[in-house]
Amino acid sequence: MAETTDCGLIAETDLHEERLSREDGPAGRVAELAEPVATDLGYRLVRVRISGQNGKTVQIMAERPDGTMSVQDCETLSKTLSPVLDLEDPIEGAYHLEISSPGIDRPLVRRSDFQRWTGALAKVETRVTLEGRRRFRGVIDGIDGDYVELGLTEALPDGSISVQLAFDAIAEAKLIMTDDLIKAALRADKQAAKDRTTDTHESKTESGTA
Repeated sequence: MAETTDCGLIAETDLHEERLSREDGPAGRVAELAEPVATDLGYRLVRVRISGQNGKTVQIMAERPDGTMSVQDCETLSKTLSPVLDLEDPIEGAYHLEISSPGIDRPLVRRSDFQRWTGALAKVETRVTLEGRRRFRGVIDGIDGDYVELGLTEALPDGSISVQLAFDAIAEAKLIMTDDLIKAALRADKQAAKDRTTDTHESKTESGTA
C-alpha cells in the first residue's frame, strides 16, 4: 500500500457531528475503520472514495474541527490508519492510500458545512426528483430546521428562483469554485492558523507558570 498526502483548506466544524450520508460497499468498510481512528486523533472524516487512479486509490478526506489540516496532520492520520487497514484488509488487492483535506471547492457532508458556507455557490444532487429535477445549483441562503435553502442560478419550471431541500434527501453536495470563495477560504484559513498559534502560546505560558 502506497501513501501520499495532499492538504488544502477546510472549514471549521464540530468534531462529532454526523455526516448526512455514508458510503457503501468497500468504501463503506474503509469509512467504518477510518472514522473512529480519525476521531481519536482529533480529525473528522469527510469522505472516502475508491478510484482506478494509479491502479487503485483509496482517497480519504479528513479535517480538523478548527479549520486546519496540515501536511503533518495528513501524515499523522496516514501512519495511524495504515496498520488498521492492513490488519482488517477491507480492500481486495494492492491499493494506493491518499489522505487529503477537502480543498476549497469542498464536499458539503454535514449540516454545519452548509451553515459555515452560507452565501457561497454550491451544487446539490438529491436522491429523488424534487421540483422536476435532481440537480440544483445556487447560493446557500441558509438553514431552516431540516432544510437548506438555495437561491437558484436557474429558475425552476414554475418560475421559482429558490428551493428548500431536505437534508435527508441530499445525495451529494459541494461548493463551486469562485473568486469570492477563494478569498473567503483564505481568510478562514488565516484566521484558523492565527487562533491555533494563540492557543499554543497560551498553553506554553500556562505550562511555564504552573
